Amino acid sequence: MRFSLIGCMLFGMASVLLAEDFDPFDTKSLLNKQQATFVTCATTDLSKSLSLSDVVMAALCNNPQTKIAWQTSLYQAAQVGVSQSAYLPTLSATGSALRSESSETKSGDQENISITLSYLLYDFGKRDATYESARRLLDVALFSENNTIQSVFLSAVQAYYTLFGSNASLEASFEAERSALASLNAAKTRYSVGTATPADTLQAQTAYSQAMLNRIQAEGSVKSAQGELASVLGLMPDTTIQLQTPQLSLPSEVFEKNVKALMEEAGRLRPDLMAASAKIKAAEANVKAAKAEHLPSFSLSSTTGHTDTVFNTSQRTSSIGLYVSIPIFTGFNTKYKVQAAQQQLKINEAEYEKLSQEASLEVYKTYQTLVSETQATRTSADLVASAQASYDLALGRYKAGVGTILDLLSAQSALASAKQQHIQSLYNWYITKASLAKSMGTLDFSTIKGQP
Repeated sequence: MRFSLIGCMLFGMASVLLAEDFDPFDTKSLLNKQQATFVTCATTDLSKSLSLSDVVMAALCNNPQTKIAWQTSLYQAAQVGVSQSAYLPTLSATGSALRSESSETKSGDQENISITLSYLLYDFGKRDATYESARRLLDVALFSENNTIQSVFLSAVQAYYTLFGSNASLEASFEAERSALASLNAAKTRYSVGTATPADTLQAQTAYSQAMLNRIQAEGSVKSAQGELASVLGLMPDTTIQLQTPQLSLPSEVFEKNVKALMEEAGRLRPDLMAASAKIKAAEANVKAAKAEHLPSFSLSSTTGHTDTVFNTSQRTSSIGLYVSIPIFTGFNTKYKVQAAQQQLKINEAEYEKLSQEASLEVYKTYQTLVSETQATRTSADLVASAQASYDLALGRYKAGVGTILDLLSAQSALASAKQQHIQSLYNWYITKASLAKSMGTLDFSTIKGQP
């Protein structure tokens, strides 16, 4: 009967303690609520046309990388709870029920029940260091999650503009193919009236075949870009996605800043650098915890018990006392734990230095690329205008019989190349702009504000 009552009490307590939503230390409040929205948002509605912001949000909601990062943060928050539990007493119950039979003594049942309360009073900072390490590792997880979010954000922007860039290149390929066909027809017309040689027709035919090949390759690039975008959104590559066409304009130079200031800003804001810094702090705490294992610990323990013997007698016992545990020799276990913790600290410090250098280089190179892309978009726009005028003139001259097929094909090729360069430089500018924000750790929805 006594065991049944205690069993019911323990079962009821376990039901509360093991409930999934039971969080006595409120560790989930340590997580970033805004980041939590990226794994709890609604499923993307693929029946409507998506803007760039819709694409990015869909990627953040559905991409497995963000989900993994969020679950990692939840895991580290739970580890903080584990370290906090060391500040509370522990309560345990033990019991036994025996059936004894003997030819020499009385046979019967024997029950033994005891409850022990134990509380760690002092351990020279090991408990505090363990908690500090858990908090810093949670910071690592949160900063890493932020870095993952920005990486997925950038992947969505890249896939979005790459798809439109591929579509624009395909359209340019169709235009080049139409121009090549017009040149071929002009060559055939001149040949039919005797003002051109068969070589003109053959050259025009070759240029037309090359234009068709370029168009076929451009169609393949569009299909690949569509699959890449779907994958970034956490969808099957063959999923059909409707997109709103972006209205892009030539970029201005308002973004231009002192590149040294940008690198310094990246050092303060990049989440991967902050995660690396938190790793150093966690390693420092681990060194303290390892050194504390050399020192004694003091605990308070109290036990109460009840025993029913086979002789129908009962015995109650209780005790309370202060316990001291002094590590004398652990087989050099503690010594090597300290050495390992110290080496891990040095590794984390070196990794931070390496990452800091890489971050500065990434900001510098991306900034220079953005400056170049800005100039390229303006120059390529002028190039398209002049190439178009040159082609129109060459076609008119050839049709009039005063120009050569080589002049026409050269102008045609120059126009196709100019359009491709302008398309790529324009979309690359928007991608590079987002890449610069990512390299500085500031990529968010404000970066793409106003871009459909």
